[in-house]
Amino acid sequence: MGKIVMDIERCKGCGYCVSVCPQKLININNTYNRKGFPVASFKPEKDDDCKACKLCAEICPDVVIEVYK
Repeated sequence: MGKIVMDIERCKGCGYCVSVCPQKLININNTYNRKGFPVASFKPEKDDDCKACKLCAEICPDVVIEVYK
């Protein structure tokens, strides 16, 4: 249903998106951006896992996340 696209170069690894995702599809991993911050990643197991609720995009202080249906 939904898809999340993240601009990892703007991500600061704050984890707000991780805390609000009701499906637990976002996590902070061991990948770092050019500024040295650990970045969030979107890892659905199935295509319909994400419900496109947009909570992650709304809470992100750096406008890193775009949500598509």
